[in-house]
Amino acid sequence: MAAQKGKDLLLKIHDGAAFSTVAGLRSRQIAFNSETVDVTHAESAGRWRELLAGAGAKRASISGSGVFKDAESDALIRQTFFDGLIRNAQLVVPDFGTLAGPFQITTLEIAAEHDREVTFDIALESAGEITFTAL
Repeated sequence: MAAQKGKDLLLKIHDGAAFSTVAGLRSRQIAFNSETVDVTHAESAGRWRELLAGAGAKRASISGSGVFKDAESDALIRQTFFDGLIRNAQLVVPDFGTLAGPFQITTLEIAAEHDREVTFDIALESAGEITFTAL
């Protein structure tokens, strides 16, 4: 994969009718995690830890920060958070593919300095199976 423009990595949330791009994001990140299941026992070779393959829970976390700039997507984010809804989301990674699945907004922070723009930070956690579609 060649170098890509960060602005082309998009976070989209389904509003019930279609996917809406979360406007104003300046930075975005996704992290994948998998819990381990330790099955080490007294006869483990050299007393090295042994893990059970494919047994731990997997999760994806999306985070981002930016500025408010689009009333429609701002309202969607705000209402989704306050209603505690789980919505389908997509993270479109240019020249790589699209990650998609159900997510819940777990953090919505709003900040401002008196001589600067209002900013927000958002975090989403996966709430089910995440799929990947290659481009």
